[in-house]
Amino acid sequence: MLVVQKYGGTSVGTPERIREVAKRAAETHDAGHQVAVVVSAMSGETNRLLALAKQVTDRPDERESDVLVSTGEQVTVALLAMTLKSMGYPSFSMLGHQIEIETDSAFGRARIQRINAERILSGLRQGNIVVVAGFQGVDAQDNITTLGRGGSDTTAVAIAAALKADACEIYTDVDGVYSADPRICPNARKLSRISYDEMLELASLGAKVLQIRSVEFAKRYQVPVHVRSSFSREEGTWLVHEEPSMEEVTVSGVTSDLDQAKITILHVPDRPGLAAKVFGPIAEANIVVDMIIQNASADGSTDLTFTVPKGDAAKALASVKALLPELGAQGVTHDVDVAKVSIVGLGMRSHAGVAARMFQLLAREGINILMISTSEIKISVVIDAKYTELAVRVLHDAFVTPPK
Repeated sequence: MLVVQKYGGTSVGTPERIREVAKRAAETHDAGHQVAVVVSAMSGETNRLLALAKQVTDRPDERESDVLVSTGEQVTVALLAMTLKSMGYPSFSMLGHQIEIETDSAFGRARIQRINAERILSGLRQGNIVVVAGFQGVDAQDNITTLGRGGSDTTAVAIAAALKADACEIYTDVDGVYSADPRICPNARKLSRISYDEMLELASLGAKVLQIRSVEFAKRYQVPVHVRSSFSREEGTWLVHEEPSMEEVTVSGVTSDLDQAKITILHVPDRPGLAAKVFGPIAEANIVVDMIIQNASADGSTDLTFTVPKGDAAKALASVKALLPELGAQGVTHDVDVAKVSIVGLGMRSHAGVAARMFQLLAREGINILMISTSEIKISVVIDAKYTELAVRVLHDAFVTPPK
Protein backbone atom coordinates (compact mmCIF):
# COMPACT_ATOMS: atom_id res chain seq x y z
CA MET A 1 0.00 0.00 0.00
CA LEU A 2 0.96 3.61 -0.52
CA VAL A 3 -0.03 5.72 2.48
CA VAL A 4 0.11 9.48 2.94
CA GLN A 5 0.22 10.59 6.57
CA LYS A 6 -0.36 14.18 7.67
CA TYR A 7 0.57 15.54 11.09
CA GLY A 8 -0.66 18.89 12.37
CA GLY A 9 1.09 21.51 14.47
CA THR A 10 0.36 19.98 17.87
CA SER A 11 1.61 16.59 16.62
CA VAL A 12 5.02 18.10 15.77
CA GLY A 13 5.00 20.78 18.47
CA THR A 14 8.16 19.61 20.26
CA PRO A 15 11.24 17.48 19.41
CA GLU A 16 9.74 14.72 21.56
CA ARG A 17 6.54 14.73 19.56
CA ILE A 18 8.49 14.78 16.30
CA ARG A 19 10.21 11.58 17.49
CA GLU A 20 6.77 10.02 18.10
CA VAL A 21 5.70 10.99 14.58
CA ALA A 22 8.90 9.42 13.23
CA LYS A 23 8.16 6.19 15.13
CA ARG A 24 4.64 5.99 13.71
CA ALA A 25 5.83 6.65 10.16
CA ALA A 26 8.56 4.02 10.66
CA GLU A 27 6.01 1.47 11.91
CA THR A 28 3.93 1.99 8.78
CA HIS A 29 7.08 1.60 6.66
CA ASP A 30 8.03 -1.58 8.56
CA ALA A 31 4.56 -3.00 7.79
CA GLY A 32 5.57 -3.01 4.13
CA HIS A 33 3.91 0.22 3.02
CA GLN A 34 5.32 3.14 1.06
CA VAL A 35 5.01 6.25 3.22
CA ALA A 36 4.90 9.96 2.40
CA VAL A 37 4.53 12.26 5.41
CA VAL A 38 3.10 15.78 5.21
CA VAL A 39 3.73 18.05 8.20
CA SER A 40 2.60 21.45 9.40
CA ALA A 41 4.69 24.01 11.23
CA MET A 42 5.16 23.51 14.96
CA SER A 43 2.13 24.59 16.97
CA GLY A 44 2.09 28.38 17.36
CA GLU A 45 4.94 28.97 14.91
CA THR A 46 2.84 30.50 12.12
CA ASN A 47 1.29 32.94 14.60
CA ARG A 48 4.75 33.83 15.92
CA LEU A 49 6.00 34.58 12.41
CA LEU A 50 2.94 36.68 11.57
CA ALA A 51 3.44 38.62 14.82
CA LEU A 52 7.01 39.37 13.74
CA ALA A 53 5.69 40.78 10.48
CA LYS A 54 3.30 43.02 12.40
CA GLN A 55 6.24 44.37 14.40
CA VAL A 56 7.90 45.77 11.28
CA THR A 57 4.77 47.04 9.49
CA ASP A 58 1.06 47.45 10.16
CA ARG A 59 0.26 46.09 6.69
CA PRO A 60 2.67 43.27 5.78
CA ASP A 61 3.08 42.67 2.06
CA GLU A 62 1.18 39.49 1.13
CA ARG A 63 3.94 38.05 -1.04
CA GLU A 64 6.58 38.53 1.65
CA SER A 65 4.23 37.19 4.31
CA ASP A 66 4.06 33.92 2.38
CA VAL A 67 7.86 33.82 2.14
CA LEU A 68 8.00 34.34 5.90
CA VAL A 69 5.39 31.87 7.15
CA SER A 70 6.47 29.10 4.79
CA THR A 71 9.66 28.78 6.84
CA GLY A 72 7.66 27.14 9.63
CA GLU A 73 7.15 23.97 7.61
CA GLN A 74 10.77 24.03 6.43
CA VAL A 75 11.85 23.58 10.05
CA THR A 76 9.57 20.61 10.74
CA VAL A 77 10.30 18.69 7.53
CA ALA A 78 14.04 18.96 8.18
CA LEU A 79 13.72 17.88 11.83
CA LEU A 80 11.50 14.92 10.97
CA ALA A 81 13.77 13.73 8.13
CA MET A 82 16.79 14.07 10.45
CA THR A 83 15.01 12.02 13.11
CA LEU A 84 14.08 9.25 10.67
CA LYS A 85 17.64 9.07 9.35
CA SER A 86 18.99 8.86 12.90
CA MET A 87 16.68 5.85 13.43
CA GLY A 88 18.13 4.12 10.37
CA TYR A 89 15.32 4.90 7.90
CA PRO A 90 16.20 6.42 4.52
CA SER A 91 14.37 9.72 4.26
CA PHE A 92 14.54 13.18 2.71
CA SER A 93 12.49 16.36 2.96
CA MET A 94 10.88 18.37 0.18
CA LEU A 95 9.45 21.88 0.06
CA GLY A 96 6.52 22.91 -2.10
CA HIS A 97 8.61 24.39 -4.90
CA GLN A 98 10.87 21.31 -5.00
CA ILE A 99 7.91 19.02 -5.53
CA GLU A 100 6.32 21.50 -7.92
CA ILE A 101 3.05 22.04 -6.11
CA GLU A 102 1.82 24.63 -8.59
CA THR A 103 -0.75 27.15 -7.35
CA ASP A 104 -2.37 30.38 -8.43
CA SER A 105 -0.99 33.69 -7.14
CA ALA A 106 -3.55 34.42 -4.40
CA PHE A 107 -1.00 34.91 -1.64
CA GLY A 108 -2.15 33.65 1.74
CA ARG A 109 -4.99 31.60 0.24
CA ALA A 110 -3.56 30.06 -2.93
CA ARG A 111 -5.29 27.16 -4.65
CA ILE A 112 -3.46 24.11 -5.97
CA GLN A 113 -3.59 23.77 -9.75
CA ARG A 114 -1.19 20.88 -10.41
CA ILE A 115 1.23 18.60 -8.59
CA ASN A 116 4.24 16.92 -10.15
CA ALA A 117 4.36 13.72 -8.10
CA GLU A 118 7.33 12.14 -9.91
CA ARG A 119 10.04 13.15 -7.42
CA ILE A 120 8.01 11.81 -4.51
CA LEU A 121 7.24 8.58 -6.37
CA SER A 122 10.89 8.16 -7.27
CA GLY A 123 11.88 8.55 -3.63
CA LEU A 124 9.24 6.08 -2.48
CA ARG A 125 10.35 3.48 -5.04
CA GLN A 126 13.86 3.73 -3.61
CA GLY A 127 12.55 2.88 -0.15
CA ASN A 128 12.58 6.38 1.33
CA ILE A 129 10.09 7.88 3.71
CA VAL A 130 9.48 11.17 1.89
CA VAL A 131 8.73 14.14 4.18
CA VAL A 132 6.70 16.91 2.52
CA ALA A 133 6.10 20.49 3.67
CA GLY A 134 2.40 21.18 3.93
CA PHE A 135 0.64 24.50 3.41
CA GLN A 136 2.91 25.81 0.63
CA GLY A 137 3.41 25.84 -3.12
CA VAL A 138 4.77 27.96 -5.94
CA ASP A 139 3.05 30.05 -8.61
CA ALA A 140 3.84 30.42 -12.31
CA GLN A 141 6.35 33.21 -11.52
CA ASP A 142 8.17 30.99 -8.98
CA ASN A 143 6.82 32.98 -6.02
CA ILE A 144 6.33 31.03 -2.81
CA THR A 145 2.63 30.79 -1.95
CA THR A 146 0.69 29.46 1.02
CA LEU A 147 -2.71 27.80 1.04
CA GLY A 148 -4.31 29.47 4.07
CA ARG A 149 -5.13 28.12 7.51
CA GLY A 150 -5.48 24.35 7.51
CA GLY A 151 -3.66 24.21 4.19
CA SER A 152 -1.55 21.22 5.21
CA ASP A 153 -4.71 19.07 5.12
CA THR A 154 -5.22 20.21 1.53
CA THR A 155 -1.59 19.45 0.68
CA ALA A 156 -1.88 15.94 2.13
CA VAL A 157 -5.07 14.99 0.28
CA ALA A 158 -3.83 16.59 -2.96
CA ILE A 159 -0.54 14.66 -2.67
CA ALA A 160 -2.51 11.46 -1.98
CA ALA A 161 -4.61 12.11 -5.09
CA ALA A 162 -1.53 12.78 -7.22
CA LEU A 163 0.19 9.63 -5.94
CA LYS A 164 -3.04 7.58 -6.25
CA ALA A 165 -2.47 6.59 -2.62
CA ASP A 166 -4.48 3.82 -1.01
CA ALA A 167 -5.22 5.99 2.04
CA CYS A 168 -4.61 9.45 3.44
CA GLU A 169 -4.31 9.47 7.22
CA ILE A 170 -4.88 12.87 8.84
CA TYR A 171 -3.36 12.81 12.32
CA THR A 172 -4.52 15.56 14.63
CA ASP A 173 -5.12 16.32 18.32
CA VAL A 174 -8.63 14.83 18.22
CA ASP A 175 -9.48 11.19 17.60
CA GLY A 176 -12.01 11.65 14.82
CA VAL A 177 -15.02 13.61 13.63
CA TYR A 178 -17.68 14.16 16.30
CA SER A 179 -21.38 14.91 16.05
CA ALA A 180 -20.65 18.24 17.79
CA ASP A 181 -17.77 19.96 19.56
CA PRO A 182 -17.23 17.81 22.70
CA ARG A 183 -16.25 20.97 24.60
CA ILE A 184 -19.80 22.25 24.07
CA CYS A 185 -21.68 18.91 24.05
CA PRO A 186 -20.15 16.38 26.48
CA ASN A 187 -22.39 13.68 24.98
CA ALA A 188 -21.14 14.25 21.42
CA ARG A 189 -20.32 10.95 19.75
CA LYS A 190 -17.49 10.02 17.43
CA LEU A 191 -18.62 9.06 13.94
CA SER A 192 -16.98 5.92 12.55
CA ARG A 193 -17.83 6.90 8.97
CA ILE A 194 -19.07 10.04 7.30
CA SER A 195 -19.81 10.81 3.66
CA TYR A 196 -17.77 13.30 1.66
CA ASP A 197 -20.84 15.52 1.24
CA GLU A 198 -21.62 15.60 4.96
CA MET A 199 -17.99 16.38 5.78
CA LEU A 200 -17.97 19.13 3.15
CA GLU A 201 -20.92 20.76 4.85
CA LEU A 202 -19.47 20.34 8.35
CA ALA A 203 -16.11 21.76 7.27
CA SER A 204 -17.72 24.74 5.55
CA LEU A 205 -19.96 25.41 8.53
CA GLY A 206 -17.32 25.68 11.23
CA ALA A 207 -16.09 22.16 12.07
CA LYS A 208 -12.33 22.55 12.56
CA VAL A 209 -11.27 18.93 12.08
CA LEU A 210 -10.60 19.20 8.33
CA GLN A 211 -10.04 22.13 5.99
CA ILE A 212 -12.81 22.32 3.39
CA ARG A 213 -10.54 22.25 0.35
CA SER A 214 -9.00 19.00 1.55
CA VAL A 215 -12.47 17.44 1.61
CA GLU A 216 -13.17 18.80 -1.88
CA PHE A 217 -10.01 17.10 -3.14
CA ALA A 218 -10.91 13.88 -1.36
CA LYS A 219 -14.37 13.79 -2.94
CA ARG A 220 -13.19 14.79 -6.43
CA TYR A 221 -10.43 12.18 -6.57
CA GLN A 222 -12.11 9.57 -4.34
CA VAL A 223 -9.28 9.56 -1.78
CA PRO A 224 -10.09 7.45 1.31
CA VAL A 225 -9.33 9.73 4.28
CA HIS A 226 -8.88 8.51 7.85
CA VAL A 227 -9.03 11.22 10.54
CA ARG A 228 -7.37 9.99 13.72
CA SER A 229 -5.38 11.04 16.78
CA SER A 230 -1.59 11.19 16.77
CA PHE A 231 -1.70 10.52 20.52
CA SER A 232 -3.51 7.16 20.47
CA ARG A 233 -3.84 4.03 18.34
CA GLU A 234 -7.63 4.08 18.19
CA GLU A 235 -9.53 4.01 14.94
CA GLY A 236 -10.78 7.43 13.96
CA THR A 237 -13.35 8.51 11.36
CA TRP A 238 -13.29 7.43 7.71
CA LEU A 239 -14.46 9.75 4.94
CA VAL A 240 -16.18 7.49 2.42
CA HIS A 241 -18.67 7.34 -0.43
CA GLU A 242 -22.28 7.81 0.56
CA GLU A 243 -23.76 4.57 1.90
CA PRO A 244 -27.47 3.61 2.12
CA SER A 245 -27.28 3.29 5.92
CA MET A 246 -26.27 6.95 6.23
CA GLU A 247 -29.75 8.00 5.05
CA GLU A 248 -31.20 6.43 8.21
CA VAL A 249 -29.68 9.14 10.42
CA THR A 250 -31.57 12.43 10.04
CA VAL A 251 -28.81 14.64 11.49
CA SER A 252 -25.18 13.54 11.72
CA GLY A 253 -23.71 16.67 13.26
CA VAL A 254 -24.27 20.13 14.71
CA THR A 255 -21.70 22.87 14.14
CA SER A 256 -21.14 26.46 15.13
CA ASP A 257 -19.01 29.18 13.59
CA LEU A 258 -18.18 32.38 15.48
CA ASP A 259 -15.97 33.66 12.66
CA GLN A 260 -18.87 35.53 11.10
CA ALA A 261 -19.72 39.17 10.43
CA LYS A 262 -23.04 40.44 9.12
CA ILE A 263 -23.24 43.46 6.80
CA THR A 264 -26.49 45.13 5.75
CA ILE A 265 -26.88 47.74 3.00
CA LEU A 266 -29.96 49.82 3.85
CA HIS A 267 -32.74 50.94 1.49
CA VAL A 268 -31.11 50.35 -1.88
CA PRO A 269 -33.21 51.02 -5.00
CA ASP A 270 -34.26 47.54 -6.16
CA ARG A 271 -33.09 47.30 -9.75
CA PRO A 272 -31.25 44.80 -11.97
CA GLY A 273 -27.49 44.57 -11.44
CA LEU A 274 -27.52 45.43 -7.74
CA ALA A 275 -25.94 42.16 -6.61
CA ALA A 276 -23.28 42.32 -9.33
CA LYS A 277 -22.27 45.84 -8.29
CA VAL A 278 -21.99 44.85 -4.63
CA PHE A 279 -20.39 41.44 -4.83
CA GLY A 280 -18.10 41.96 -7.84
CA PRO A 281 -15.57 44.14 -5.96
CA ILE A 282 -15.83 41.90 -2.89
CA ALA A 283 -14.97 38.84 -5.00
CA GLU A 284 -12.04 40.71 -6.59
CA ALA A 285 -10.70 41.29 -3.06
CA ASN A 286 -10.76 37.47 -2.51
CA ILE A 287 -13.42 37.78 0.20
CA VAL A 288 -15.74 34.79 0.47
CA VAL A 289 -19.41 35.74 0.92
CA ASP A 290 -21.47 33.10 2.69
CA MET A 291 -25.15 33.82 3.32
CA ILE A 292 -27.13 36.45 1.39
CA ILE A 293 -30.64 37.76 2.08
CA GLN A 294 -32.46 40.48 0.11
CA ASN A 295 -35.62 41.99 1.60
CA ALA A 296 -37.73 43.98 -0.87
CA SER A 297 -40.29 46.53 0.32
CA ALA A 298 -43.38 48.06 -1.28
CA ASP A 299 -41.61 51.37 -1.98
CA GLY A 300 -39.22 49.74 -4.45
CA SER A 301 -36.20 49.66 -2.14
CA THR A 302 -34.46 46.68 -0.60
CA ASP A 303 -32.15 45.81 2.29
CA LEU A 304 -29.28 43.55 1.22
CA THR A 305 -27.68 41.50 4.03
CA PHE A 306 -24.73 39.14 3.72
CA THR A 307 -22.09 37.47 5.88
CA VAL A 308 -18.31 37.29 5.48
CA PRO A 309 -15.47 35.92 7.65
CA LYS A 310 -14.90 38.24 10.60
CA GLY A 311 -11.31 38.91 9.53
CA ASP A 312 -12.55 40.24 6.17
CA ALA A 313 -15.31 42.42 7.62
CA ALA A 314 -13.35 45.69 7.58
CA LYS A 315 -12.26 45.17 3.96
CA ALA A 316 -15.79 44.22 2.85
CA LEU A 317 -17.27 47.17 4.73
CA ALA A 318 -14.85 49.58 3.06
CA SER A 319 -15.77 48.15 -0.34
CA VAL A 320 -19.48 48.64 0.33
CA LYS A 321 -19.07 52.18 1.70
CA ALA A 322 -17.23 53.19 -1.47
CA LEU A 323 -20.24 52.02 -3.50
CA LEU A 324 -22.99 53.72 -1.48
CA PRO A 325 -23.30 56.86 -3.67
CA GLU A 326 -23.45 54.75 -6.83
CA LEU A 327 -25.99 52.38 -5.31
CA GLY A 328 -28.17 55.15 -3.97
CA ALA A 329 -28.31 53.41 -0.58
CA GLN A 330 -29.18 55.19 2.66
CA GLY A 331 -26.36 53.57 4.61
CA VAL A 332 -24.70 50.39 5.81
CA THR A 333 -24.57 48.62 9.16
CA HIS A 334 -22.49 45.71 10.38
CA ASP A 335 -22.44 43.29 13.32
CA VAL A 336 -19.53 41.07 14.36
CA ASP A 337 -21.30 39.60 17.40
CA VAL A 338 -23.10 36.90 15.43
CA ALA A 339 -22.62 33.17 14.91
CA LYS A 340 -23.76 30.56 12.42
CA VAL A 341 -25.25 27.36 13.84
CA SER A 342 -26.01 24.45 11.51
CA ILE A 343 -27.36 20.93 11.43
CA VAL A 344 -26.10 18.48 8.77
CA GLY A 345 -27.23 15.03 7.67
CA LEU A 346 -27.95 12.99 4.56
CA GLY A 347 -31.18 11.80 6.15
CA MET A 348 -32.65 15.29 5.89
CA ARG A 349 -33.35 14.54 2.21
CA SER A 350 -36.04 12.05 3.16
CA HIS A 351 -37.29 13.44 6.49
CA ALA A 352 -39.87 16.24 6.34
CA GLY A 353 -40.28 18.93 8.98
CA VAL A 354 -36.65 19.13 10.10
CA ALA A 355 -36.41 22.89 9.53
CA ALA A 356 -39.70 23.58 11.34
CA ARG A 357 -38.56 21.54 14.33
CA MET A 358 -35.21 23.33 14.41
CA PHE A 359 -36.90 26.74 14.42
CA GLN A 360 -39.33 25.65 17.15
CA LEU A 361 -36.49 24.42 19.37
CA LEU A 362 -34.63 27.72 19.04
CA ALA A 363 -37.79 29.77 19.60
CA ARG A 364 -38.51 27.80 22.78
CA GLU A 365 -35.14 28.99 24.13
CA GLY A 366 -35.82 32.61 23.15
CA ILE A 367 -33.17 32.56 20.41
CA ASN A 368 -33.96 34.94 17.55
CA ILE A 369 -33.02 33.84 14.02
CA LEU A 370 -31.40 36.62 11.97
CA MET A 371 -30.73 34.72 8.72
CA ILE A 372 -31.53 31.26 7.30
CA SER A 373 -29.80 29.18 4.62
CA THR A 374 -30.62 25.64 3.50
CA SER A 375 -29.41 22.92 1.17
CA GLU A 376 -30.44 19.31 0.63
CA ILE A 377 -28.47 18.12 3.66
CA LYS A 378 -28.04 21.17 5.92
CA ILE A 379 -29.88 24.02 7.59
CA SER A 380 -27.94 27.04 8.87
CA VAL A 381 -29.10 29.98 10.93
CA VAL A 382 -27.34 33.16 12.00
CA ILE A 383 -28.02 34.14 15.62
CA ASP A 384 -26.58 36.41 18.28
CA ALA A 385 -23.18 35.03 19.29
CA LYS A 386 -24.07 34.90 23.00
CA TYR A 387 -26.58 32.09 22.33
CA THR A 388 -24.18 29.88 20.35
CA GLU A 389 -23.43 27.16 22.91
CA LEU A 390 -27.05 26.98 24.08
CA ALA A 391 -28.26 26.56 20.49
CA VAL A 392 -25.73 23.81 19.75
CA ARG A 393 -26.62 21.85 22.88
CA VAL A 394 -30.37 22.15 22.32
CA LEU A 395 -30.15 21.04 18.68
CA HIS A 396 -27.72 18.21 19.45
CA ASP A 397 -29.90 16.88 22.26
CA ALA A 398 -32.97 16.95 20.02
CA PHE A 399 -31.55 15.62 16.76
CA VAL A 400 -28.44 13.55 17.56
CA THR A 401 -28.44 12.29 21.14
CA PRO A 402 -30.32 8.96 21.29
CA PRO A 403 -33.42 9.02 23.54
CA LYS A 404 -32.93 7.56 27.03
